[in-house]
Amino acid sequence: MDLEAHAEELASDLGVDKEEVKSDLQNLLEYSVPIDEAKGSLRRKYGDGSSGGGGAPSAKAIDDITTDDGNVTVSGVVLTAGKRSIRYQGDDHVIVEGRLADETGRIDYTAWEDFGLSPGDVITAGNAGVREWDGEPELNLGESTSLSFEDEPIDVPYEVGGEADLADLRTGDRAVTIEVRVLECERRTIDGRDGETEILSGVFGDESGRLPFTNWNPDPAIEEGASVRIENAYVREFRGVPEVNVSEFSTVTPLDRDVDVGDEAPTMEVGAAVATGGVYDVCLVGNLLAVRDGSGLIQRCPECNRVIQKGQCRTHGSVDGVDDLRVKAILDDGTGTVTVVLDDDLTEAVYGGDVDDAREEARDAMDQEAVADTIRETIVGREYRVRGHLSVDEYGANLDAVSFEESDDDPADRAAAFLSEVRA
Repeated sequence: MDLEAHAEELASDLGVDKEEVKSDLQNLLEYSVPIDEAKGSLRRKYGDGSSGGGGAPSAKAIDDITTDDGNVTVSGVVLTAGKRSIRYQGDDHVIVEGRLADETGRIDYTAWEDFGLSPGDVITAGNAGVREWDGEPELNLGESTSLSFEDEPIDVPYEVGGEADLADLRTGDRAVTIEVRVLECERRTIDGRDGETEILSGVFGDESGRLPFTNWNPDPAIEEGASVRIENAYVREFRGVPEVNVSEFSTVTPLDRDVDVGDEAPTMEVGAAVATGGVYDVCLVGNLLAVRDGSGLIQRCPECNRVIQKGQCRTHGSVDGVDDLRVKAILDDGTGTVTVVLDDDLTEAVYGGDVDDAREEARDAMDQEAVADTIRETIVGREYRVRGHLSVDEYGANLDAVSFEESDDDPADRAAAFLSEVRA
């Protein structure tokens, strides 16, 4: 049923103007409120106490729930439950998010009403809505959901609670618990939804890796060098990589020990890394197949630092460009490809000169592309180990490198390891 049909149904049931209902419904949907909850909210607004739900659907195992389901009845163990505040129609609304499990699988949920959920609870949710989120089904528990707490335990093959290492976190995770050291921390002011807002941002680290964070309600325990336990954090995407978000509902506790932080980034195959949707700190090994256009000696806008073409910035128009060095190269390991981006310092290292040297070469050759050609001759066809921040979006996969070194891995050892893995 499309928006027009839902609005028609509501207007007919409530005896109100269809366009007014349609406008209210569209506003709620734009803020990701599930359709059943949105319709229930409008029924309450216009004086009809009904929930808008139909008869109770039959019970389903979690692994059998698909994005094609409308409403289901499901029983399971609450693995995680964490509060978060969202805003729609100008009002703040506290929701509870987490993960539910039974013997067959796990599923994320969002509770739009306060059911008093806690990790370890065994529940049965009747008439729970199902929506698609990032390609997967998600449960929505709202006014039309009948929820009961069960005494009979359910044995599930998952741990109750949100304990996780940074390397295991993915965009969309919620109600997670982490123990980390604050590697970088900066207090800054942003233009938030309530005007100017002070936040903390920086980088967390543990033995498994590193992730950027934002603390929306600055906690004094989060300071550079501190080791803390954070409960009820959630993960969202920021600039193509997962970011830990610490909210007003998160609990931050100082630890009486230092959290160990690994010096090495996890090494992944390119295909597996790209499939995660983004990794903040990762090491990829592969062959440099090509140096892309837009490499070598480039010009940047003095206002926004974007690369300009023929003196033109997309934002600021005609500008006097500032010379800089950059490399954009294709790395391939047989499982996938990624564009590796080297900043000016790393480019100087592979080029063997600075911006002044690049200007001189371009003048002598009367061709700016000569600098990129020199870089191509140096690095194309060689194998490199690259560490950096991997982002994946509609334009492809890009690795912003922090280190770029020719690989000293023994191909025979790698081949033997690969064969062992295949045979296993």
